[in-house]
Amino acid sequence: MADENNNAETPVVDNAGSTPTPTTAPSEAGDNQSAAQASDGNERGARGGRGGRGGDRGGNRGGRDGGRDGRGRGRGRDDRRGGDEDGGEELIEKLVHINRVAKVVKGGKRFGFAALVVVGDGKGRVGFGHGKAREVPEAINKATAAAKKKMIRVPLKDGRTLHHDGKGHFGAGKVNVRSAPPGTGIIAGGPMRAVFESLGVADVVTKSIGTSNPYNMIRATFDALTNQSSPKSVAMRRGKKVADLLGRGGQVSEAEAEAEAAAIAE
Repeated sequence: MADENNNAETPVVDNAGSTPTPTTAPSEAGDNQSAAQASDGNERGARGGRGGRGGDRGGNRGGRDGGRDGRGRGRGRDDRRGGDEDGGEELIEKLVHINRVAKVVKGGKRFGFAALVVVGDGKGRVGFGHGKAREVPEAINKATAAAKKKMIRVPLKDGRTLHHDGKGHFGAGKVNVRSAPPGTGIIAGGPMRAVFESLGVADVVTKSIGTSNPYNMIRATFDALTNQSSPKSVAMRRGKKVADLLGRGGQVSEAEAEAEAAAIAE
């Protein structure tokens, strides 16, 4: 009986001399395995989340590109108004001419488009530019950017017509521009009309002689506009008063000349 009690109380020792594995070992192994699976699942979820964010970024980028292309194709080509990036003012953009051009390369011909655009603020500033690209919207954008960089200021009488008549020429193209009384309107055709509408002129009479090439007509028109001068600038250059220049050799009284000089707007 004593031996049986001793055997019952003595713990079993394995060959290595270590204590027996407790009965809770299987459950702890299961917990470790489940934790490893959970961590693996979290890692996969993180990778999936990164992929999802990448997909969102790609989708947003594609949406932005598609929207940009949509704006380029959807904008009007005849009369557009856009804000100037520098001053934030509204500009009138008119597409004067567009032509398909080709570049001969080793494999054949590479086709593109050339655009001629006139830009003005309707208050005495106007410019023109041309650009070439593989697509029409990109060519128009290049021409518009070039036109904004080369804008000139033209003095206007009462903000509606030119101060005096003028002539301009470029190559084989010659143009005549004349001031007109109120109600005349813009008597001009083709490219010249686009220039005066963008400039803000309401009454003018023009005539184009020679070439009908829109590029040469535009350049000849700008040559005539750059030669325009106002009574104020002439008076400053000559060191006189505007009323002295408008006196017309004593035919107009001094009071009338002063009133007319005060009414003149650049």
